[in-house]
Amino acid sequence: MGKTLLQKVWDAHTVRRLSTGQTQLFIGLHLVHEVTSPQAFDALRARGWRVRYPQRTFATVDHIAPTDGAARPFADPLAEAMMRALERNCRDFGIPLWDLGDDRQGIVHVIGPELGLTQPGMTIACGDSHTSTHGAFGAVAFGIGTTQVRDVLASQSLALEPLKVRRIEVTGQLAPGVYAKDVILALIERLGVKGGVEYAYEYAGDTVARMSMDERMTMCNMSIEGGARVGYVNPDETTFEYLRGRPFAPAAADFDRAVTWWRAQASDPDAPYDDVVQIDAGALEPVVTWGTNPGQSVGVSGRMPMPAEVDAGERAAVEEALAFMGFEPGAAIAGTKIDVAFIGSCTNSRLSDLREAARIVRGRRLAPHVKGLVVPGSRAVRIAAEREGLDVAFLDAGFEWRGAGCSMCLGMNPDKLVGRQVSASSSNRNFRGRQGSPTGRTLLMSPAMVAAAAIAGEVVDVRRWAEAGRDDLSSTASSGPSGTGRLDEGGRA
Repeated sequence: MGKTLLQKVWDAHTVRRLSTGQTQLFIGLHLVHEVTSPQAFDALRARGWRVRYPQRTFATVDHIAPTDGAARPFADPLAEAMMRALERNCRDFGIPLWDLGDDRQGIVHVIGPELGLTQPGMTIACGDSHTSTHGAFGAVAFGIGTTQVRDVLASQSLALEPLKVRRIEVTGQLAPGVYAKDVILALIERLGVKGGVEYAYEYAGDTVARMSMDERMTMCNMSIEGGARVGYVNPDETTFEYLRGRPFAPAAADFDRAVTWWRAQASDPDAPYDDVVQIDAGALEPVVTWGTNPGQSVGVSGRMPMPAEVDAGERAAVEEALAFMGFEPGAAIAGTKIDVAFIGSCTNSRLSDLREAARIVRGRRLAPHVKGLVVPGSRAVRIAAEREGLDVAFLDAGFEWRGAGCSMCLGMNPDKLVGRQVSASSSNRNFRGRQGSPTGRTLLMSPAMVAAAAIAGEVVDVRRWAEAGRDDLSSTASSGPSGTGRLDEGGRA
């Protein structure tokens, strides 16, 4: 009987089986940032410990970084303290740090892949929930807490529970204007935010095989939102070509040898799975969240739920979410007015995401009442986008063009919602207070959908641009180029 990629990587990195039933797993790559690492480093100092393998740990600043200017000291004293702690810790323990003055700086889950640190067959850990992003390369990547950050720094290993594997087979052709973001949102809506508990998700099928690495990263990024511990895609030629020539990837003959080993890590054809879920890509439409978790979503042509028509166990949560959002049961999601449009985050801030959004806004203007922010995921993405003139397209449309960082994905930096503002966001979470205001409201969608909503001033179906062929972008008639259903591969800066 064959093995899944998860089984192969798990077995290759097992140090020992623990009496608790857990596995002590060696971690090949550890990524750290300024938010979850200070206490972990303090714990090492308190015990007189050192970082076991500093050459396997890399640091950047992203969560608290101001994206409208990085003058030091930061205006926020807590952010400045975190930044200073990261600088001191990396200096004291011999860890490379890509800070705000370095062209390699950016969101940790963007720079890992673009630098070639993320590779197939690896185990990867980071003190951030969305570390599952790196699974797009055929890695097994865990988001961990501060205590586990300490453990990896000290021992380069983690104690982890074994996982089951659910194969997610996505087949068929995505329609124009439907993206990887819509696939993962539809999956979470179907299985629920706790559906993946105790599972790893293996994404497969001809739709996934045709996806670029950027698209695969979007899907794997949000695996955690569906409750899965990790998400991954088996490595293939698309993976290998993305990695070729990256700074930390093997070079020359070493690269060819690495590809041979990487290819062998893919799941065997006869590998057993604990569950299989099938998704028809051709039946999907752009998806928009209406509630307060990523599983509360609906296709753009759909309506808010009627509490009386949902399962009794979910009724209270639906009623509570609708009340918080201020939405009427049964109301159409299209036409929902927005105040802020945010294109960014570790989910959708790569070059291909910005290309799609720029194509939507080029030659058009933001609705007068909308504030728009475009935040590249890394300095390299920003540089590459500016070489292509994407910044000009956004600026001409009335967007703010920012520096690299997490920005409005979470309320840990100056980019925040105010009061009851409604945000169209390409990020990954729509929890209460996630974007900085305890009463702010977040609608998750693809970058192209965010761009269209920014121009219209309300939620619209980006697909109708291609169909209507007119310049009006209201909820009843919209026009312009549609999304292609295919994101271009992220470029190198």
